[in-house]
Amino acid sequence: MASLPFSTLLPKFDCTGRRAVIAAVSGGSDSVALLLLAKAHLERTGTKLVAVTIDHGLRAESADEAAGVARLCAAEGIEHRTFRWTGPKPGTGIPAAAREARYRLLAQAADEADTDLVLTGHTKDDQAETIAMRRRRGEGRGLAGMAPATLYAGRTWIARPLLGNRRDDLRAFLRGRGIDWIDDPTNRDTTYERARTRATGVAMSGEDIARAARERVALSERVAALVRQRAVLVSPGLVRLAPEFAGNDKQAGIEALRILLAVMGGGEHLADAGRTAALFAGLAEPRRATLSRCMVDVRRGGIFLHREGRGLPAPTPLRSGTIWDGRFLVSGEGGTLEPFGPDRARAFVAGGQTDALESAQMRKVETPDMTQMRQQQRDSMQTPQSLVRAALAAWPAMRNEAGEAVPLGPPVPREGPSATPLLSPWVRFLPSFDLAAARAVAELVGAPKMPASPFAGHIAIEA
Repeated sequence: MASLPFSTLLPKFDCTGRRAVIAAVSGGSDSVALLLLAKAHLERTGTKLVAVTIDHGLRAESADEAAGVARLCAAEGIEHRTFRWTGPKPGTGIPAAAREARYRLLAQAADEADTDLVLTGHTKDDQAETIAMRRRRGEGRGLAGMAPATLYAGRTWIARPLLGNRRDDLRAFLRGRGIDWIDDPTNRDTTYERARTRATGVAMSGEDIARAARERVALSERVAALVRQRAVLVSPGLVRLAPEFAGNDKQAGIEALRILLAVMGGGEHLADAGRTAALFAGLAEPRRATLSRCMVDVRRGGIFLHREGRGLPAPTPLRSGTIWDGRFLVSGEGGTLEPFGPDRARAFVAGGQTDALESAQMRKVETPDMTQMRQQQRDSMQTPQSLVRAALAAWPAMRNEAGEAVPLGPPVPREGPSATPLLSPWVRFLPSFDLAAARAVAELVGAPKMPASPFAGHIAIEA
């Protein structure tokens, strides 16, 4: 196969230990070029390539287009599968719903192929359009654009190895191979924001994009350092930040606070940047405030964060797979899932039973050195018992038929219901830009570890 007259990111993906890799192929020029490039690269590594087409069923031609991709794959000796988005479609918000369906089905395809890596054909043109749309919406963090890889649902990496390449170059490559592609008419439908943005033209240098990506990664690493050095889980659901939490790094301090507020409060998005900055500015003096469903209690001994007591989920039958309050993944069947509540929390704390629950929460993620460090931090401070009770009152509990309720802990080597902490802003999508910060916060609250990055030694885009 003729080589491309430009560099791609494909060689920077580490396929070691992966039995297969999924390539998402719609039939458009970008995805068809990705398919051929991935084939050439993976043939050298011995990793199986599986092409997957998602038929959204939104256009009459979509089934024929999927069949065309299947014929191309057959000619190239590549396994191909089509997954269809079935069921009723929403009347509004079609692009967002189709995107969610697409990633869900790609993750299903990855599971069935026994892999955690899906490649998509997003290009530098797509990246410039994304940044332009986010700039219009005032999304500061989003100006780094699409991450080169995103962890979907905590288990599947959606990787974009062609973000450094122009669409025109990919099409020239296909013309040189005598291979045609499909032009999706929705790409020209100005009903959609991306089509309008594409029609007006977007210009952004690769150097600017790469700089923004590097800055976002560097900020994530600084946040991770702050969390590891100056945050501690002092009891279930209660985090203490050192009084000098941010030190001289105001930007990292505000970003860390935005993340922690969202995680402790179960928010789907990071706390509002402006309101968090205003809250951060007042952390030097004792005060109480709420933001993103999280209570912030500033005392002389530290800054304490826990879920506020308002707006907790109503009692519901306990079912495996339930995401409770955005903060926990619940497993088990039977009984009622509900907040532990203030009265039960008071008796539980008075009986000295929080140590066992906390130990279970941290057992899955801490090393012996980390456990010793956290214990030293806890021993050096006095945690107000009123805050221990308030945090536990907002904890998930199971009430049985006899009316007895116990707080649920993370999975341990035993049978029975459990609740695994989640990082609520990243439950569905975790950009690789934020991986360092997410790992540090996961260690803090006892959330599961993230799978290894698909990159060989880097997570940023080169200019």
